[in-house]
Order: sequence, then C-alpha cells, then structure tokens
Amino acid sequence: MNLLIVHAHHEPQSFVTSMKDLTVQHFEHAGWSVQVSDLYAMGFNPVASADDFSARKNPDYLTYALEQRHGWQTGTLAPDIVAEVEKVQWADLIIFSFPVYWYSLPAILKGWVDRVFISGVCYGGTRIYDRGGLKGKRAMLATSLGGQTHMFGPGAVHGELETLLKPIHQGMLGYVGLTVLPPFVAYHVPYLPQPEREAIMQAYQAHLNQLDQLEPLVMPSLNDYDATMHPLVKPD
Repeated sequence: MNLLIVHAHHEPQSFVTSMKDLTVQHFEHAGWSVQVSDLYAMGFNPVASADDFSARKNPDYLTYALEQRHGWQTGTLAPDIVAEVEKVQWADLIIFSFPVYWYSLPAILKGWVDRVFISGVCYGGTRIYDRGGLKGKRAMLATSLGGQTHMFGPGAVHGELETLLKPIHQGMLGYVGLTVLPPFVAYHVPYLPQPEREAIMQAYQAHLNQLDQLEPLVMPSLNDYDATMHPLVKPD
C-alpha cells in the first residue's frame, strides 16, 4: 500500500510536523511505501497561472481547467504539477497535514489542490463524487486548531466542525472521488502544556491504529441525480 502525505507547515518543530513524522513512522512500520510532499520545504508554487503550461490550446484566453486537460494530454504541464499528479496516482491513501487557517487550508496547500487536482484526471464532467477520477483512493485530514473543543459544535461560537470542514471534505476531496475518512483534529495546541500535547499524540496514534475501521464520511452519489444534476424523484 502507498501513502502520500501532503504537509503544509512552515515550522519544522511544530506540533503538526510532529504528527506528520508520527504518520510516516506508523505506516512505514506497517510496511507501507510513504512519500511526503513537504510544501514549504519544497518551495511549492501555489499560484495557478498561465506559466503552468508550456503550450496552450487557446493562447488568447486562459480557461485553466481546459488547459489542464490539454496540458496533461500533450505533456505540456509544468514539471512540478506533473510530479505531484504522479504521486496522487501512485497513492492508495492521501493524508493532508496542516493547521487550519481562517476556517480553511493554508494558502500553499489550497494552491496545491488548485494546481494538482487537474481536470481530465481527477474530475471532469460527470466524473465527480462516486464517479470521480480518484475513486478507489482514500483521504484524511490531520490538522490542528487554535480553538478549544467547546468552541465547536451545535450552538457553539464557531459552529459545527463538520460545517467548517465541508468545503475541504466535500468540495475538494469527495468531489474528485476520494473516500473521505473522519479527520483527526488537535485542539488548542499552541496553548497546551507538554503532557496534554503528548496525550493528543497518543490519541492520534489510536486514530491511525483504527483507520481501517473508521466509517467514511457520506458524500453525494450521482445515482441520486439525473443527467442535469437535478435530484431524482424518489417514489413514496
């Protein structure tokens, strides 16, 4: 089995980086092959632009998704994109390792999604959700938050964590066909003493130990929609 970790943290001594290191150790010990895309260390370019294509199907007007398809088919995509797409194709499981910034991904990781989940390979037309290009692969978030646990949930100040993460879980991962596993979230990490940090690491190890028993998140199925993406009328 093959694991790709897409890691986005600027500090090599951070808690999230320690979680990434534990992930590598866990899966290598289990006999998996592991690759890590450490985006800050790589100096990964997160900006989707015309520079991503050495030749264009339409040189006069940039429709990024269409040029992704053309670039993949003709071998004219930027080499850094091709290298990451090949890692995604190789992986059976992708773990995204990052701190939550402003209810979302760090910009460098969002840019990785923009540039690497390419049209024509990962999605396109009706090749989405349970028919997506990455169907058969799994994904999971391993992330941290500054907030405390009581700040998330029904009626809590920040609302439900599931709602906060939906643009990532469904809009990015589920959309391209990935089976999305429940995330592991480390709360309030910057403010915790060492014993509590160690307890979180133990909880993360337990989460990894039971990965195959975790119930995937529910995503839309195109079997429930017609050709125009209107919901099918279900019989009473």
